[in-house]
Amino acid sequence: MVRALTGTLIDVGEGKISVGDFKDILLARDRKRAGAAAPAGGLFLVSVKYPEDIIKQ
Repeated sequence: MVRALTGTLIDVGEGKISVGDFKDILLARDRKRAGAAAPAGGLFLVSVKYPEDIIKQ
């Protein structure tokens, strides 16, 4: 999902789609409308944080 969002945001930055189009893509929840996925190289998980109320359960 992060790769799809990043690729679509690159399209916004390059002027291929507008910010409004980006919003519409997110609201549609349709992956087919998003841009190409950004390359996976360099993506890694740094940390995971959970709200305190979940940890105490």
